[in-house]
Amino acid sequence: MTERLWAPWRYDYVTSPGSDKKQCVFCGIGLDDPSKDHENLVLFRAEFCFVILNRYPYINGHLMVVPFRHVGDLSSLTKEERNEMMDLVVQAENALKKGMNCQGMNGGWNLGSAGGAGIPGHLHMHILPRWNGDTNFMTTVGAIRVVSQSLEMAQEKLSKYFGEDN
Repeated sequence: MTERLWAPWRYDYVTSPGSDKKQCVFCGIGLDDPSKDHENLVLFRAEFCFVILNRYPYINGHLMVVPFRHVGDLSSLTKEERNEMMDLVVQAENALKKGMNCQGMNGGWNLGSAGGAGIPGHLHMHILPRWNGDTNFMTTVGAIRVVSQSLEMAQEKLSKYFGEDN
């Protein structure tokens, strides 16, 4: 007997044409009206970069730091953009420790399609909270990831940890 795990929120992602999109999703969000930040899952906007929850997370609290400028690799960033990006990664670390009570983290970036980048033209850094025992057989056996918290709940818990005071 086959079990099913319903994930209707993934429908838009799996049915959207990847390479036919007219605009980069990160550029669209970066240029979008800040009044739409809540619906776009943007937690914080700085001068050169923004912090966003991953709409299709590997685990609850999966954050990304994204430069506003459409660049594909770290060497294309200005020194100011690189510095701010790392400052926001530090704020993300703090937010995940305080807001999610995680016991560890994974982080990194994928450069180019051969490096696994889902959006190869727009650099972004991933920061993922981890807890002891958060992995199980679902990913290995069923190619399923179980995310135990809604995006809205993660947004509420984490957004207060970004800004000048953090």
